[in-house]
Amino acid sequence: MPNESGLSAPLSLRVRGRNACFSRPEMKTERVSYDVVTPSAARGVLEAILWKPQMRWIVEGIDVLAPIARETVRRNEVGHRASLANVRKVMGGGAAALGIDTVANRQQRAAVVLKNVDYVIHARIDLTARAGAGDSLAKYHEMFRRRAAAGQCFHRPYLGTREFAADFEPVDEDTPAPIPESRDLGWMLLDIDHAGPTPAPLFFEAKLENGRMTVPRPDAPEVMR
Repeated sequence: MPNESGLSAPLSLRVRGRNACFSRPEMKTERVSYDVVTPSAARGVLEAILWKPQMRWIVEGIDVLAPIARETVRRNEVGHRASLANVRKVMGGGAAALGIDTVANRQQRAAVVLKNVDYVIHARIDLTARAGAGDSLAKYHEMFRRRAAAGQCFHRPYLGTREFAADFEPVDEDTPAPIPESRDLGWMLLDIDHAGPTPAPLFFEAKLENGRMTVPRPDAPEVMR
């Protein structure tokens, strides 16, 4: 089902949950969520249902089906990350501690999260350089449709953080229309570019227009690196 753009036919998935937190990177201590799911988080939901090295997801738009609402919660988090030096030592055949004592390093932090979220993710599938003769856009298109309809996933999709599990289902005639709201959402994280020597964040100026947020391609001129 390819088209002139070299991508699959459009695919849509409804995703919802009790809470969500798509953390803004400029908030260093407390977590504050973006108003709408980020494209990278939406891609993560799709990849939880279907991902292969031979394909990649291109998120093109997100419909907001429920009013944007927030609440403040307190969450337990660890105070530091695992040691990168220890990880490299173990990968090199050495011995080092990789675990984190979650009791000794536990910190309680406030977070401003979204509540009662409901989205429709619009995306297409692209083939990567690892695709072979037996791989096609139509193959992965139908594979995703079957898995989504059956509720199958490699791991439970989540909305920003793993504690906020997501429910998903195909879009049908019972799916609500997007909310009749338009607003500027500010600069939003699009994705992380891993093509260079170091990962680089990509940002775009997000806007909600009649409940739809259009997502640019990573190589679009309006994307900031």
